[in-house]
Amino acid sequence: LRYLISGGSAGVTDLAVLYLLHNIFGVYYLLSAIIAFIVAFGVSFTMHKFWTFKSHEERADKQVVLYFGTSLFGLALNTLLMYIFVDFIHIAVLLSQIIVGFLVASVSFFISRNIVFKFNKDKYESR
Repeated sequence: LRYLISGGSAGVTDLAVLYLLHNIFGVYYLLSAIIAFIVAFGVSFTMHKFWTFKSHEERADKQVVLYFGTSLFGLALNTLLMYIFVDFIHIAVLLSQIIVGFLVASVSFFISRNIVFKFNKDKYESR
């Protein structure tokens, strides 16, 4: 549930920035999607580290590098899928981002849980 709320907050940030850049300021949709993804990264990392996975004892510098690496993978996947959904399947930009965001979030959860924040079930249940 925490992952969904944290990811949802980052997702809302992502969509809001995408909407503002693309629909209001007329920035090309792929560039808008990249910028929105980067802005949402800060929201996502902070919420996942301190709230979702309660990773207070780990060094943030190591985690932010790992999380940034997985986010870059997510960004590449996000951009590729956005291109396919918008230019080939002809789905609207915002709807495409919602679908793509869900797919990328699903993959990112397992990477974050098992690699970046090294989820420890026993420790998590004791809190």
